[in-house]
Amino acid sequence: MRGEDPWTLVADGVVVTVRLTPRAGQDSLDGIRRLDDGRAVLQVRVRAAPSEGEANASLKRLLAGALRVAPSRVELVSGASARVKRVKIAGEGGALAASLAALAGPHE
Repeated sequence: MRGEDPWTLVADGVVVTVRLTPRAGQDSLDGIRRLDDGRAVLQVRVRAAPSEGEANASLKRLLAGALRVAPSRVELVSGASARVKRVKIAGEGGALAASLAALAGPHE
């Protein structure tokens, strides 16, 4: 793995730190960014509004589709009402981390 990826392997999958931008022009994974505090995040944009959990649901569907896992395997762990969120994806951690690395591209 590359230095300081925004995901951590856990016993039953990975936990990803995401910076979510709602009301975007398109749904997309925009690579790895570094926040002002130095944390690495996976930058994600969704078209959905942040009301009634719509943006969070879109985030979960987007990650599930990109990683080819069932949406039920993607769970919001923290940050329900914040832009920076932690999302757990259940499955084989090494394979999920490799897929995330391929999708995210190089660090910014």
